[in-house]
Amino acid sequence: MTQNAIVSKTKSGINRDITVPQKPLAAAAAAGGYIPIPRRRVLKNLEINAWVDSMRSSSPTNSKSTSSLAEEHSTWILRHPSALDMFEQIMDASRGKQIVMFLDYDGTLSPIVDDPDRAFMSDSMRRTVRKLARCFPTAIVTGRCKDKVYNFVRLAELYYAGSHGMDIQGPTRTSKYSNKDKGEPVLFQPASEFLPMIDEVYHQLVEKMKSIPGAMVENNKFCCSVHFRCVDEKKWSELAQEVRSVLKEYPKLRLNQGRKVLEIRPSIKWDKGKALEFLLESLGFANCNDVFPVYIGDDKTDEDAFKKLRDRGQGFGILVSKFPKDTTASYSLQEPNEVMDFLQRLVEWKQVSLRLRTRSRV
Repeated sequence: MTQNAIVSKTKSGINRDITVPQKPLAAAAAAGGYIPIPRRRVLKNLEINAWVDSMRSSSPTNSKSTSSLAEEHSTWILRHPSALDMFEQIMDASRGKQIVMFLDYDGTLSPIVDDPDRAFMSDSMRRTVRKLARCFPTAIVTGRCKDKVYNFVRLAELYYAGSHGMDIQGPTRTSKYSNKDKGEPVLFQPASEFLPMIDEVYHQLVEKMKSIPGAMVENNKFCCSVHFRCVDEKKWSELAQEVRSVLKEYPKLRLNQGRKVLEIRPSIKWDKGKALEFLLESLGFANCNDVFPVYIGDDKTDEDAFKKLRDRGQGFGILVSKFPKDTTASYSLQEPNEVMDFLQRLVEWKQVSLRLRTRSRV
């Protein structure tokens, strides 16, 4: 699940300064007494340590033995079987319903790379997604800036939800799945008032990260991302402290964590799950029993969408991961190549279904 750290003064088990003898510091220490530690410093250290622990938990390692890893993966795959292996069962569950596709970008349609500006999708993946959009309503739901991910994908017939769903736009090219009744593309920005604040934070973080080799700051319009994929782990604590030093001045912003990235976003009740619901409503499926949403993603932030589907009791979530992870997704795929295989099978299944339907009418 996505872990949030609200950067503001919150309740804690530490309610007061540590009690100390009424002696000068040196005398107290010499006498075996306690040296007072300011409560604010204790809380700060606890917070930074929690951030760093969370950063480590999002970074799988191979410290376990091969046999232990294999056993753990076998147990996990029983709970989250391959969507390729279970393809026929998934299609059986979707019969008579409208499939709607939701796709994360990084780690799902493109490989995870050291430089986020070079996370290009392959031409074969683009062709596959184009064919997919001809068969089903299709949306890209990403933490990236909407315009940036559009430049990567370059398909005008899709829905795009950037900045974790805080910047949504419908197809700009004629699509049989666009909502024509409204006469204009869907456009929704629930956090527009935060734009100046996010811009301020971005410039401050750029300055702060200059002292940390490998750190990169990305402006995703309605959120800022601090990438630490190329930062030495020994520097993670310093990076977390620098991020905190900026964020503590902005109580209306919160910290979220993804794969090797810290993300600063507005503290509003909006996430990828809310974006999924909004897009289903825009497509006319708000209260329909005959809709079958499929969400494919690889990140902690995608868990909000997986949970939303489970709460709705409709469709399935598919987690993209080579490593066992806690997830509410029903199925799994290991990497973008497997995602492409799954999408291609979906397209082929739809094409066969249409041919059979045409023959039955003749």
